[in-house]
Amino acid sequence: MDNGFVRISTACPITKVADIDFNIKNIKKCIDMAVESNSKFIVLPELCITSYTCGDLFNQNRLLQKCEISLKSLCDFSQDKDILIAVGAPMYHNYCLYNCAYIIFKGQILGIVPKSYLPNYTEFYEKRWFTEGVGLVNKTVDLSFEKNIPFGTNLIFSCGKLKFGIEVCEDLWVTIPPSSYLSLLGANILGNLSASNELVSKSDYRRDLIKNQSARCMCAYAYASSGVFESSTDLVFSGHLLISENGGILKENSRFQRENQVITTIVDVAKLNAERLKNVSFRDSIKLCPYEAKTIEFEFSSYNLKNFDRYLDKHPFVPSNEKERDERCKEIFNIQTSALAKRLTHTNINKAVVGISGGLDSTLALLVTVKTFDMLKIPRKNIITVTMPGFGTTDRTYNNAVDLCKNLDTELREINIVDACLQHFKDINHPVEKHDVTYENVQARERTQILMDIANKEGGLLIGTGDLSELALGWCTYNGDHMSMYSVNCSVPKTLVRYLVNYVAQKEVSEKVSHILIDILETPVSPELLPKDKDGNISQKTEDIVGPYELHDFFLYYFIKQGASKEKILFLAEMAFEDIYDKDTISKWLDKFMKRFFTQQFKRSALPDGPKVGTISLSPRGDWRMPSDASYKSFI
Repeated sequence: MDNGFVRISTACPITKVADIDFNIKNIKKCIDMAVESNSKFIVLPELCITSYTCGDLFNQNRLLQKCEISLKSLCDFSQDKDILIAVGAPMYHNYCLYNCAYIIFKGQILGIVPKSYLPNYTEFYEKRWFTEGVGLVNKTVDLSFEKNIPFGTNLIFSCGKLKFGIEVCEDLWVTIPPSSYLSLLGANILGNLSASNELVSKSDYRRDLIKNQSARCMCAYAYASSGVFESSTDLVFSGHLLISENGGILKENSRFQRENQVITTIVDVAKLNAERLKNVSFRDSIKLCPYEAKTIEFEFSSYNLKNFDRYLDKHPFVPSNEKERDERCKEIFNIQTSALAKRLTHTNINKAVVGISGGLDSTLALLVTVKTFDMLKIPRKNIITVTMPGFGTTDRTYNNAVDLCKNLDTELREINIVDACLQHFKDINHPVEKHDVTYENVQARERTQILMDIANKEGGLLIGTGDLSELALGWCTYNGDHMSMYSVNCSVPKTLVRYLVNYVAQKEVSEKVSHILIDILETPVSPELLPKDKDGNISQKTEDIVGPYELHDFFLYYFIKQGASKEKILFLAEMAFEDIYDKDTISKWLDKFMKRFFTQQFKRSALPDGPKVGTISLSPRGDWRMPSDASYKSFI
């Protein structure tokens, strides 16, 4: 697999009820379409070789004999096809008829999976013809052209890290689907051969069911249902095709089509395996399996994806849909304000202190504090906002800070730190003209000291402003802006901070405050610790030094969320940002990210309390526990 990716397909062929020759012809066309796109797995509908709606014709020997002949034809057809095929057909065995999925690869039937649960209610009456396969494990069957074929519900088809499991239609609808057990036995790609008729709103339920199962099993789930050419005597089928991965829909067709339909997409098996590795509950559930897997090994000739057409979001922390993004922002604000409210009520404190720079992070922290105080019905004047101009403070950030605090009706204090820093330089014998890390950190620690002391003096809570991206890079001064009494932004990445501030500007404040927030959003990110340029503008731009935050947030997401290697992250970033950054630029900043992430862990080991708002947190008390002296050498 290329970086853990594999392409899979689901298909719905044109069929005629009981016309096996016609059906096989179209099944082969669908397989060829999948092969053309370099797919490695195709799932076709339930009983598609005969058609699902044959009724009492399933009891006719001629139909069953013709079906077996057609399976031999399909095996011959697959000889030179590097694709695993799951196709539906009946199977006669020991005077019983089973509704089965036949798994075919390069001329051979690797295994046959019977349908475990047969619907026999409302419009379904499968038990009239078929025998349920639940509990059938470790069996073998013979066909006229192949002997000792593995038969049962516990089959896992294994090719390296790709583990395929199969269930049939109703199996997914039961309390404990066979796919749940198959996933615990190792299957990370599950196929469902289905014949699900259409009723009002049934497609929504079906879609949610598949999404939820893929999330619960931490798998890719490929679903194929019978199409419109099934009998419409009493029911209509739509040919619904879906491919889901870990709770999200990757690909879905438009239903009720009247031609051969194949959908294909790339699934990230490495991501799924990483999710399972982290999830202790998943591992603990394995002991609940009532049987062991029967593993059938096979080998693909190649894993060439042909072209990488999987959608990659440049900003994985930020929903691309505007409505969803607004809902996410509202949810995050509720989490942040609820967390701060709990801390204030627990400590019986009704004052807060926030250092305001005119930058994004302190702005977000202030907005959260204001909303929390409003919720608790505490006067905004109890929020002490402090702006502390220094050597690099520009008029733009200063004015924005002052105007924001005044318009939000907080108590504003201004304390210039220049004299105090000059005295400190003198005390430690540091040349004022030497603009090194000491020069910068003196200012950050002086500001934190002022804020801490004001909080003590006023009996208030010092609210931290640093965000998740800065913590990942260690872009904070240890025991300076690194420290606070409660940190409301600690698990909000920089790319999301922007949208949160913009959300407030658009939805929750007056027009005047909105204008200030928009200007803050348009101001370059900077700690403003180096002197201004000759025109009085910011001379120290963070992203010129550490790299673009949109890249670092992308790196952070895949490194923490998926445990991805540098090679995979680089590949993904190249795909996602191909229209913005070249490979050398991405590689340079990725190396910078890895080095800083490892060497700055000691700062994360001493984080103040703060709420987790998303799937990634670097709190040493929660998600991320890492030794401060770990080496980055193996990771770059």
